Amino acid sequence: MISIESRRRLVLILPAILAGCSAPQPAPRDPRAKIELDLEALDADGLRGPPDGKVAVDYEFVIPDTPAARETVSRIDPSVHFFPGSRGRIGAQPGECLCIGSTHQPRHREILLALARLPEIARIIECHHE
Repeated sequence: MISIESRRRLVLILPAILAGCSAPQPAPRDPRAKIELDLEALDADGLRGPPDGKVAVDYEFVIPDTPAARETVSRIDPSVHFFPGSRGRIGAQPGECLCIGSTHQPRHREILLALARLPEIARIIECHHE
C-alpha cells in the first residue's frame, strides 16, 4: 500500500517522467524521396529519349485548393497548370487541386526539389495524360 505522501510525490513527478518518455518524432522526410521521376534519364534541357526523339516529362502533384497554395507553387514553377476538381493519377481529393508541370524548362531539377520541399506536397509523380 502506498502512503498518501508517496502518492502526492508521484502526482507531482509523474507528468515530468511521462514527458520524458514521449515517442521520438520521426526524422523529416528527404524531399528527394517525394520525387518519383527518373531524373537521371533527363538531359540538361529536361528532355529524355533518343537523340532523334527527345520528349519532355510532365509531372503531377496535389496541393490544398487555395489561392495561397497556388501562388506559392506558381512562384516556384512557372510551368504548372492547375486543375481543381480533377483527380489525376495521383488521386486529388475534395479540397485539393491537381497540378501538372513540365521538366522542359531551365533549372527543372531545382524546381522539382523546391516543390518537394513544400510540406503540403506529399508526392510528385509522372503524368501520363491518360
